[in-house]
Amino acid sequence: MSGWGESSALARLRAGAARLGPSENRVAQVVLARPDEVVDWSTSELAAAASTSAATVVRACQNLGFRGFQHLRLELARSVPALPADRAGDPVGAVFDDAIDALRLGRESIDPAAIARAVTVISEAERLVLVGTGFSSPPLQDAALRFSTLGRAVEAPSDVLAQQFVAHSLGSDDVCLAVSYSGANAHSLAACRAAAARGARVIVITSFARSPLARLADVVIVAPPAGEAHGVDPFLSRLNHFVALQAVHSLLAQRIGSSVDDMRHVVADALADEA
Repeated sequence: MSGWGESSALARLRAGAARLGPSENRVAQVVLARPDEVVDWSTSELAAAASTSAATVVRACQNLGFRGFQHLRLELARSVPALPADRAGDPVGAVFDDAIDALRLGRESIDPAAIARAVTVISEAERLVLVGTGFSSPPLQDAALRFSTLGRAVEAPSDVLAQQFVAHSLGSDDVCLAVSYSGANAHSLAACRAAAARGARVIVITSFARSPLARLADVVIVAPPAGEAHGVDPFLSRLNHFVALQAVHSLLAQRIGSSVDDMRHVVADALADEA
């Protein structure tokens, strides 16, 4: 196992392998025997090494308690005791590598059906209000700007009291979209509860499916935690919040047949002529 200790990921594999069927067990045994290689493999490469299918690889990972192969791969990568020599001297490259891993986890984990449901709800709404505080505010402000390029009226007040006021003004034809990493932000909860009490539909993007915000929402888009735990800002998880919002924007543009051509002059007019 070339320098690997008994990480939590490997311990989970070892403990759960006996419960797997023959094909899935072969997947587990390959990972246990060659974790330092598997961390750089694709699903199809692991399937070939285990003489099985890619679907079996994913199923084996899920039966072992992972969300899928990319989640297992990310957990294995975290188990390396130190950065490899070629990364130790490249801290900037390491940041990009971590971001790539986080986005792969998001790609595998975010439910496309939840994105589609969010698009349907927003396309039917009279008003769209975005709420979120702290580090969830930048993804929301970015999304508000993008939604406005589709010709949609969107409100994204940054002040927490303003968010409460506008949530209390919503009705049954409106939508409140919240972003919260924890799904337990008190200000966002208050806004969403007010919106729901008035009949508005609630969409939540969060990293935790079993959270207070997720429980009260009509549509929940879960972008799971990524990277090492951070005491202040889980930036890698925020990346997937940004991408999930962009996916909603892109599908909404397709559904309503919106074009940004009419908005191009706004960008052009914002560019100063050379003196």
